[in-house]
Amino acid sequence: MVNAQAIAKTGLLTQDQIMDALQKGLGGKLAGQKVLVLIPDHTRSMPLPELFRMMVEVLHDAREVNFMVALGTHPGYDEAGLNDLVGITAAERATTFKSIGLLNHAWDDPATLVSLGVIDQDEIKQLAGPSYHTSLPDEINIRINKAVLEHDHIVILGPTFPHEVVGFSGGAKYFFPGISGPDVINATHWLGALATVLGTIGIKDTPVRAVIHAATRRLKTPVTLVALIVQSLPAEALQAASPHGGGHGYGLGGIFVGDVYETWEAAADVSSERHIKWCDHPYKRVLSGCPPMYDELWTAGKCMYKMESVVEVGGELIIYAPHLDVVSHVHGKYIYEAGYHILPYFLQDWDRYKYLPLGALAHCTHVRGSGVMEGWVEKPNVKLTLASKVPPEECAKLNLGYMDPLTIDPAEWQNREDEGILYVAKAGEQLYKVK
Repeated sequence: MVNAQAIAKTGLLTQDQIMDALQKGLGGKLAGQKVLVLIPDHTRSMPLPELFRMMVEVLHDAREVNFMVALGTHPGYDEAGLNDLVGITAAERATTFKSIGLLNHAWDDPATLVSLGVIDQDEIKQLAGPSYHTSLPDEINIRINKAVLEHDHIVILGPTFPHEVVGFSGGAKYFFPGISGPDVINATHWLGALATVLGTIGIKDTPVRAVIHAATRRLKTPVTLVALIVQSLPAEALQAASPHGGGHGYGLGGIFVGDVYETWEAAADVSSERHIKWCDHPYKRVLSGCPPMYDELWTAGKCMYKMESVVEVGGELIIYAPHLDVVSHVHGKYIYEAGYHILPYFLQDWDRYKYLPLGALAHCTHVRGSGVMEGWVEKPNVKLTLASKVPPEECAKLNLGYMDPLTIDPAEWQNREDEGILYVAKAGEQLYKVK
């Protein structure tokens, strides 16, 4: 059940409204307990510096409080990076926040993981439904960071947005894949690929969400979710409502505190109203602006996921990322081996690709989008072009189009919707769909 909530009908919640919801939902309820707070990394928009301080204040009577970044397979942070993520100085960490733990999740370190059991093939088939395919593993070992068993209570603090793999992000996704081992990460991402982006994104009940919740039910440690509705507004409006987060371009339009399942559902319902932009018609060309927080194509692919459904068949989407110079720090080797292709391309020649990590393959087909095979000829619905520091010869190897970002002037793409041309300055979070 949802224990506390606040929703701004227009604009942003004030600091007092946010703090009131946190106090009602958490205040005094975890006194004397050892608490683990799961938070996102820098690739998720939210006023984390402000919320970090609020959470520390609300949990002041806990015996111990540790914050862990739910990295999934994203690279971790050094001490300075962790401080910067939560908005504190080195001096503050050594004094005001010296008793607060700041931790990375390490998905690839078996010593940090513990198994909660397995999801066997029969259950996988049941949960996957029509999306089930024999390329999925026979069982999923539910390995998760052992910190979940070393704390008395877990608090998940994170935003809910339309999401390409699970439908809507947030909630138990901070466990799986947020702080899980490679088995769950690979299986859920590949199941999301089998369900397809267009059949998943912006949909609340999805096969991957079913698997995530089935895995979470194996966890016996109590969990409270703080689900956030993050919204972008002009900096001056944000500054008035949120002095810590004013310069980041976003604040909170809503906050829900309570049970991990029902609270996530409430947040997803509001996200479906706040984070989906409905267009009257598809566009023949889309310039999808990649924000700096997506510093590798592994995350910048969101600029395709959120926009594909408004590109007409045969049209072009350009990921405009002049800052981006790497495909993936962790998975790049496998992505270059596979290339970016539509799902039927991989399935038709499965013996050739089945040795690759399923998570990497899922990323490749998610980014490439939908399409069909005509015999052995791949026919993607959308021409995908990357305008970044990744050179043209590498784009060709990856099966992506290339455009020199220096030849693009975003101003020339603005206000041309009547010509079938759309420019989105900050893509990756709001989902665009055709009415």
